Amino acid sequence: MKSILLWLFLPLAITAQNAPSYTEKASAFIESLTEVQQKAALFPFEEMNRYDWHYFPPTLFPRTGLCIKDLSQSSKESFYRFLEVFLSPEGFSKTQEIMSYEYLLKEMEPNNVHRVPENYFVSIYGTPSDQGAWAWKFTGHHLALNFTVVDGQMAFAPFLLGANPAEIKSGPNKGKQLLKYEESLGFDLVHSMSKKQLETAVFSARAFTDIVTTNAQEVTRLQPVGILAKELKKEQKLLLNQLIAVYLNTMPAHVAQARMSRIVQENFDDIRFGWAGATEPGKPHYYRIQGKSFLIEFDNTQNNANHIHTVWRDFNGDYGRDLLKDHYQHSGHHKH
Repeated sequence: MKSILLWLFLPLAITAQNAPSYTEKASAFIESLTEVQQKAALFPFEEMNRYDWHYFPPTLFPRTGLCIKDLSQSSKESFYRFLEVFLSPEGFSKTQEIMSYEYLLKEMEPNNVHRVPENYFVSIYGTPSDQGAWAWKFTGHHLALNFTVVDGQMAFAPFLLGANPAEIKSGPNKGKQLLKYEESLGFDLVHSMSKKQLETAVFSARAFTDIVTTNAQEVTRLQPVGILAKELKKEQKLLLNQLIAVYLNTMPAHVAQARMSRIVQENFDDIRFGWAGATEPGKPHYYRIQGKSFLIEFDNTQNNANHIHTVWRDFNGDYGRDLLKDHYQHSGHHKH
C-alpha cells in the first residue's frame, strides 16, 4: 500500500531541499526597525497574544504588533525578504496579491472605513535563533500566517488565506482569480463522482456561512463527514492529492515535503473529503479535507459566492506544539 501512496504523491513535484536559516532575514528585519518599532513588534516567546489571530479587517478586530504601512521603505523591503524565506514563490505571490486587493476594495468602496491598504501587522516572539524556539505571525484582512521555529524546524499552522472578490468581474483585471485552484480542483473532484459517491461526499445541501473553525486557538477533529479516500477511484485519489498539494505548495519545498511524507505515513486512504452546498460555481459551497493530523477548510458563500476563506489546521502541530513538546522533552525543560 505504501508504494501505491508514494506513487500518488509523485505528480506533486515537491522536492526536498535543505532547510534555510530563518534567523538571518528575521534579524535583519529587526535591525532595520527603530527602537520604538521594535517595542511594538517584539514580544517574549511566552506572550499569550501569539495565539490570537483573525482574518477580518484590523479596524474590526485590532491586531497586536507593528503595522506594515508604518514602516520605512527600507524596512518594508527587509520585511518582505524575511517573509519570502517562510513561503514558496507561489505562496509569497499569493500573499502579495491578497494584500494588493485592499487597494482594489478601496477603489470599489471608497467610503468604507475598513478598506485600509497595508494594514497588516507583524509580531515576533522570542529571539530569532537556529537553536531553541521562537515564532512570529503576520495578520490582516484575509491573511493569517503563524510560524513557529524550533531548533531550525518550521511549523506553519494555523495558515489562512482569503479572497474578496475571488474573481474580478469588471475593469482592467476582469477575469483575474485568487485562490483559483483551491476552488477549481474541489469542483473537479466532486464532479468526477458517481451518484452513489455523492450521496456520501455531500453531507449537507446548505453550505456553512464561513469556515467552521474560524480563528479558534485550538481545534480538534470535526465530525467525520464525507467520503473516505479509499472509496475513491485512482484518478479521484490523484485529484484529492493535487488539491492537498495546492495548499502545501504555499510552503517552502522542504516543509511541504515533510508534511506530505507525514500524510502518506498516516494512511492516505483514511482522509475524508466532505462537500456542503451547491456543486456548481456561483452558488454557496464549502468543502473540508480531514486526515488524522490535519484539516483543510474551504468556504465560498459570501458576496454571491465570490468571497473565499481557506485554512489549514494541524491538530497537534498548530503553533508548533508537536515540535515544542519534543524540544522540551529532550532539553529537560517543561513549558505550558
